[in-house]
Amino acid sequence: MIEKVEPVIETGWKKVMQDEFNQDYFRALKFFLLEEKKKYRIFPQGQLIFNAFNRTPFDQVKVVLLGQDPYHGAGQAHGLCFSVPDGVQKPPSLVNILKELKSDLGFEEPVNGNLTKWADQGVLLLNATLTVRENQAGSHQHRGWETFTDAAISQLSQQRDGLVFILWGNYAGAKRSLIDPARHFILSSVHPSPLSAHRGFFGCHHFSQVNNFLKQRGIEEIDWRL
Repeated sequence: MIEKVEPVIETGWKKVMQDEFNQDYFRALKFFLLEEKKKYRIFPQGQLIFNAFNRTPFDQVKVVLLGQDPYHGAGQAHGLCFSVPDGVQKPPSLVNILKELKSDLGFEEPVNGNLTKWADQGVLLLNATLTVRENQAGSHQHRGWETFTDAAISQLSQQRDGLVFILWGNYAGAKRSLIDPARHFILSSVHPSPLSAHRGFFGCHHFSQVNNFLKQRGIEEIDWRL
């Protein structure tokens, strides 16, 4: 068993999450990942597993957008939920997210689906599970990642004020119990997947609602253009 785990993660996040790194479940998760890498391709690449945390430092988070699982196709996942690197075809849910963005704010749909610009402005693009086996959706669920990311959500809820939490779909919606509604603004809808987007995701106006909330609090709005 791995004795000590020291992930490469932004210093603010490292401070608030240090207790998690020292837990038995996190050591077991590290061991599991080492064994998985001996047999399978794992996404995203190691240095990108904590990309969401490194791109959006703890004290700079304004918005939290929750996803479930990294993309499991080669070249897709880069540690930011719903996002794909430049030049990679946009998955269906991301296509619908960008359609809603255009409808809500009038921005032309971008060629690429790289959401790094959002992350760099304070949008934490957090998947509940941070790794996945190639071509096997959900293959790293229930191994400890959810415990870790639930703790991250709880730390934000407890230590920060006036954040916006965006919960799309039933899985993300279940995280509502981790968030103090008296301290934060929660937006929810069905998932942007083609299976559900027409049942309330299209027309939710979440992008403009986020900026209206930030503006009311005197916080710099998110430039959602890519």
